[in-house]
Order: sequence, then C-alpha cells, then structure tokens
Amino acid sequence: MSSHHPATSPRDRSLLRRFLNSEASGGLLLMFVALLAILIANSPWAEAYFSAVHAYIGPLSVQHWVNDALMAVFFLLVGLEIKREMTEGELSTWTRRLLPGVAAAGGMAAPALIYLAFNGSDPATARGWAIPAATDIAFALGVLSLLGPRVPTSLKVFLAALAIIDDLGAVVIIALFYTSSLSLGDLAGAAAILGLLLALNLRGVASLPLYLLLGLALWVFVLRSGVHATVAGVLLALTVPLKALSGGAEVSPLRKLEHALHLPVAFLIVPIFGFANAGVSFSGVSPSVLAEPLSLGVAGGLVLGKLIGVFGAVVLMVRSGAAELPAGANWTQMFGLSLLCGIGFTMSLFIGLLAFTDPALQDRVKFGILAGSLLAGLGGYLVLRSAGRSRQA
Repeated sequence: MSSHHPATSPRDRSLLRRFLNSEASGGLLLMFVALLAILIANSPWAEAYFSAVHAYIGPLSVQHWVNDALMAVFFLLVGLEIKREMTEGELSTWTRRLLPGVAAAGGMAAPALIYLAFNGSDPATARGWAIPAATDIAFALGVLSLLGPRVPTSLKVFLAALAIIDDLGAVVIIALFYTSSLSLGDLAGAAAILGLLLALNLRGVASLPLYLLLGLALWVFVLRSGVHATVAGVLLALTVPLKALSGGAEVSPLRKLEHALHLPVAFLIVPIFGFANAGVSFSGVSPSVLAEPLSLGVAGGLVLGKLIGVFGAVVLMVRSGAAELPAGANWTQMFGLSLLCGIGFTMSLFIGLLAFTDPALQDRVKFGILAGSLLAGLGGYLVLRSAGRSRQA
C-alpha cells in the first residue's frame, strides 16, 4: 500500500482509504437492497411491503421515520465530512476546491436545465427540477470499486470531493426550495438551540453527548418548523468541534463521531432508506411511461446532464489553465467518471419524495431515477474499464 508517502500522514491516508472502501462496499450493498425492494414490490409480497412502509409508529409513518429521522443521521455524517474536508482535507485550499467545485456546479446546473427542457412548461412537474442534480457517492464509488486498480486513486478522491460539494448543494436546495409553510415559533426555537451549540463550540466544550442531546432537540424544532428535518443533521455537524483540545482528548469530537457513524450509515441507514423507497411496482405500467416528460427529464438529466455539466466544466477548467486533470488520469477516464456522476439514487429519491406527494408522480420519478442511474452506471463502468485497459496495453 502507498501509505508511506510523506505528503500525507499515514493516519489521514488510511482514513481516506477506509472512507472510500466503506462507501464502496456500502454502495454495492445499496445496489443489492434496491434490487431486492423492486423484486418484492413486484411479487406476491408487494401488499405486505407497501403496508409495512406506510404503517404508523407514533406520530410518523415508517417511511417518514426513515426519511426524516434516520436520514438526519445520514446528513449529520455528510455535514461532518464536509466540515473536515473543507478544514483540513481534500477541500482545504481554494486550489483543491476549484476543479471539483466547478465540476459539481456544472453537474447540478446542466441536469436541472435538461429536466426543465422536458417539464418547464408544466407547473405540476416543474418543481422536480432538482431531482437529477445530485450524485450518489456510495453507488458511484461502489461501481468504481468493481474496477479496482484500473482507476487511479486521484480520480476516486476527485469523485468523493465532487460528491461532497454536490451534497452540500442538495442540502441548500432542500432548505430553500423544498420547505413547506413555516412555523416561526419552531424556527426561533431551532435558532436558539443552534446559537447555544455555536456558543459551546466557541467556548471549547468537547462533550459529544451534550452536542448530540442538543442536536436531538434541534431536530424536533426543525421537523416541526416546516424546514426539512434532515437540515438539522447538517447544522449540528457544523457545530461539532474539529480540533482536539490541547491536554484533552487525543481524538477530536468530530473525528470520533464521524468514525462512529461511518459503518452504521453505510451498512444500515442508507440500505434501509434504499429498501423503504426504491420499491416501485411495475403492475399496470407500460414501457411508454419512460417516454413521459417526467421520467425522461429525470433520466435525461442524470445521464446527459451530469455528463455535459461535469465533463464540460472539467474541459473548460483544464483548457483555460485554471486547473489540471487529477494525477495519473486521462481524458477518457474523466469522461467515464462524469458518466458515473449520473448515478443519482439516494439524494435523487429523497428530493423526488419531497417534490411530489402524488404516488403516480413519485413512481414516474423512481422509473426515471432507476433507468437513468442504470444507464449512467453501466456506461461509466464500460468507459472506465476500456480506458484502464488501453492505458495498461
């Protein structure tokens, strides 16, 4: 292994490697679980599956508990990763942020425009414009892991950085555009708790249980406020201290929490989300559904939009001399990676469920996501496979 390079400390190198490995294997598990959900939704057990997902436990349905509570933990981890990468990781300097940042921006704008080209004239479906804008890092790294050493590590790091910025964009979009009517009292409560969390951070308080307890209260206020509950996860993450206290704990609270959340999120929370939301029944559905503007907009946005947006942005940046291709990577590999960015499972499903409440529209969104992600994943895999072989030949 190349963990003895002086450029990065072995601990950082192994942390990144472990992150990429757990995300990759988590992505493979997610593929399996999504397929299982689709098979069950089209089997004799379909009724049991759908009634279980929509059954109520306390004030929320099972699907709501998964999407509002479990996914808040997923967003907490996303937020911790964003904060660490921005402060001391792959995105810690502006030169490092530039290429994945511009690629992520292009990769969010182009899919939204392609979606609106199909749906812009219909107000009922236009609000789904953000569905194809997000890349699923677990899925994409899962596909990359199947290629092994054919893909240089620099490309995996580029993809992870791009997806992290992409996730940040998705969180902002959810907060700004997919928020129902607001309760000002609950917003004020959330703001007060956020202020308290920031004060604890500034005072150098490093007690994780205290942050998590206040984070739970923050989640309740955000859930009731009308802003999507998962935003609470990101807000909490940004207040957890990154620096280890001198004379205090060796590991910083942020690293400790990130380390504790990695496996449960990759192998439990995201697969449960995938299983609860990917199940779509094909009964009574003709293939012509895929030719409808909603499905076409989602699938086209994922496959063509991501390719045009990400690859186009990288070409512009490199040709203008503003950035360089990731070390050891060639243009064919970057093309393949840009295609892979069109795998938009977790976050796309999530935004699709926020955008539409009508089950028929939700199903069309799911068809589009599944078809687009499958095409993008397969295309990216084949391009990267042949690019790796031609480089070694």
